[in-house]
Amino acid sequence: MNKIVAKKKISKDIVQLTFENKELAEVRKPGQFLILRVHDKGERIPLTIMGSDADKGTVDIIFQVVGKTTTLLSELNVGDKILDVAGPLGNPTLIENFGRCVVIGGGVGTAVLFPVLKALKEAGNAVIAIIGARDKDALILTQEVEALTDELIITTDDGSAGKKGLVTDALKEVISRGEKIDYVYAVGPVIMMKFVALTTKEHKIKTEVSLNPIMIDGTGMCGGCRVMISGKEKFACVHGPDFDAHEVNFDLLMQRLKMFKGKENKSMECHCKNKEN
Repeated sequence: MNKIVAKKKISKDIVQLTFENKELAEVRKPGQFLILRVHDKGERIPLTIMGSDADKGTVDIIFQVVGKTTTLLSELNVGDKILDVAGPLGNPTLIENFGRCVVIGGGVGTAVLFPVLKALKEAGNAVIAIIGARDKDALILTQEVEALTDELIITTDDGSAGKKGLVTDALKEVISRGEKIDYVYAVGPVIMMKFVALTTKEHKIKTEVSLNPIMIDGTGMCGGCRVMISGKEKFACVHGPDFDAHEVNFDLLMQRLKMFKGKENKSMECHCKNKEN
């Protein structure tokens, strides 16, 4: 259980792992996530399930190396085992035949977007995908996304691939064409989702986002993943992770994500020093 059967380094700090977990592979749905521990004294971290193969009993995750736990996870190799995996957690993304959809992924958020995009297309929607990153090396799954969409628009902050600019610039261009857009789904950095929401709210376009607050148990017990939706407290793990973008308090979410930054940096520094010794 949880034995790694494939590993792929997508970029300098983004890794894809495929591991065995037949039960999870058979029941997971788009938008759901898992929580894992690398070792028995490690922290629990949530990661969205990028895909699975029910016949092979395997699950795919893509993650960015940003701290101690994701560093440890990235150091595992084929044949190693992930200690604990709990899931699927969270509510699946609502999939319907909305009509014309725009899906937006920022950075590693494209991995979260991918199963939702696939399900929307299979439900009969016309889908335009907008994916963005800081530069061409940080773009992921471009070929896989392009194969599923009616149109793919790529943006990079530095212009090294696709159009120079932000995903919101591309979204505004699509809206300006005058074609009716029935549904927008976005996932990525919180600041990106905030401005997607502001853009679509102006045009009264139904929009959902997948939120990524600090999370511990994933069952609503710890309260760590509190988010404010229309002024009411919700837990992303049991009420989400998808929410109406126009109801999310993004500023509060950004504040909460910074709460443990100092401790996270200190933990990473200690890990690096221990490796050197």
